[in-house]
Amino acid sequence: MEAATAIRSSFHIYRPSNSSARSGVLITNGPDFIPFSFKSRLSSRWIKHYPSVLHSNPGSRRFSAIGASLSSAFESDGSTSQIAPLRLESPIGQFLYQILVSHPHLVPAAVEQQLEQLQTDRDAEKKQEEPSASGTDLVLYRRIAEVKANERRKALEEILYALVVKKFMDADVTLVPTLAPSSSDSSGRVDSWASQDEKLEQLHSPEAHEMIQNHLALILGNRVSDANSVAQISKLRVGQVYAASVMYGYFLKRVDQRFQLEKSMKVLPDGMNEEETNIEMRSQSQSDSSNPEVSSWSGGISPGGFGHGIKPTRLRTYVMSFDAETLQKYATIRSKEAVSIIEKHTEALFGRPEIVVTPQGTIDSSKDELVKISFGGLKRLVLEAVTFGSFLWDVESYVDSSFVATDSQGC
Repeated sequence: MEAATAIRSSFHIYRPSNSSARSGVLITNGPDFIPFSFKSRLSSRWIKHYPSVLHSNPGSRRFSAIGASLSSAFESDGSTSQIAPLRLESPIGQFLYQILVSHPHLVPAAVEQQLEQLQTDRDAEKKQEEPSASGTDLVLYRRIAEVKANERRKALEEILYALVVKKFMDADVTLVPTLAPSSSDSSGRVDSWASQDEKLEQLHSPEAHEMIQNHLALILGNRVSDANSVAQISKLRVGQVYAASVMYGYFLKRVDQRFQLEKSMKVLPDGMNEEETNIEMRSQSQSDSSNPEVSSWSGGISPGGFGHGIKPTRLRTYVMSFDAETLQKYATIRSKEAVSIIEKHTEALFGRPEIVVTPQGTIDSSKDELVKISFGGLKRLVLEAVTFGSFLWDVESYVDSSFVATDSQGC
């Protein structure tokens, strides 16, 4: 019970300020955790109150044949294997999902084909001129264009999601299914999945891995190594931490990519050489307790509690050297599609939360659903979420080279 109380109070620390909120932007008080300090487009439920037809290129017999056989199998079976918690809905999404199940090695080629078709459709639509007539015809034309744009966006979201799932499959990591008490566990625990912590940790660079360990220490405190203890925790809070960890992984991959490039080119900022960094880390470690910035994101918890075990690292020192504008740039999720994927994946895992706001503007937690989960299960969720965010950055960059997604700061 003491452990559960500690985690609940730690989540409470990161309630956002509406005055500084901004869509799709992660404002960091420290590089080890991204609090919920932006207004939701991600999402009105998870964060706001807390912090077309399938196209084939002519002559593409391979995908036509595979599509026909998969559709036949899907109709006769009635379902596909559940390889991810989010079920894809668009024709393109369902097509890619079925390929993921039975022919995963063909996913990159299928995605490339679909992106080419989406780009062709969008280019063709741009060349069309609005009708000169006004009134009903013009309204209808614009409405059709809006529907088509929404269909493309949904298809693009699901292409991103399919690519993320494919990367997990390539790493031989199974995504956590929708949280529900296991029928085989009489205690009612929801974390019946196998531990894959080692596989997940190996997917990151050594420098990023150190930052992830700090992130875990911020969330779990001295319970990081206590895998078997079970706590009863609000499902909403766990979902919020999962979403924040996805965004942290996205941010971390961006800065680590830049760090690795500058490291390989030997152009790291002054003071980032090995010997100088070690001296700076020791100095920073001694001054952290008196640093108001550090205490603000560590929660001011005494050693052994929330925030215990935060260690200075080379990548952390590198991130702390960013100016405010650069940090905000790297903490921004680039596209609306990526923001939507994080929201939908989190909702698929934890369900749609029921949030009641009191007249005083606070959240009524009396209707929060509590779940029993071990600290080992929480660690697994956070590691998966960070990796999901890292993969999302990778696939978004790949897709962006073929089809420009929608800027998350756009209207």
